[in-house]
Amino acid sequence: MNILLVEDSRFLCASIAKALGKRGHRVSTAKDGEEALKLARENVPQLIILDMMLPKISGPDVLRSLKQHSSTQDIPVIVLTSLSERNAEKLHQTGAAAFVPKSEALLENDAQALIQAIHNVMGETVRS
Repeated sequence: MNILLVEDSRFLCASIAKALGKRGHRVSTAKDGEEALKLARENVPQLIILDMMLPKISGPDVLRSLKQHSSTQDIPVIVLTSLSERNAEKLHQTGAAAFVPKSEALLENDAQALIQAIHNVMGETVRS
């Protein structure tokens, strides 16, 4: 599956991309909101994993823009967040398909929480 990973932390981005690559996914990355929108519109990934705290254009603004543009509106977006549940509900209403807490747990067991969220959103069975 083609995945766009939008994350400004180099360490977290590399760790997540490695875990996804081990599962056979092709991962392109963006380090800020502006680059994310450009790549999403040029390459139209099958899934976007989006951090909320980004330089240039914030994660919530990227999500809104993705959902308003005809070429990207149907791409499922999994949000990486440390936001409160109230804010998460607002993002869900904006179009986020799922949320994964952005914490040390994201890196545990080779990003298993994120892998599970991807499979849940895409309707796939998780392979170990």
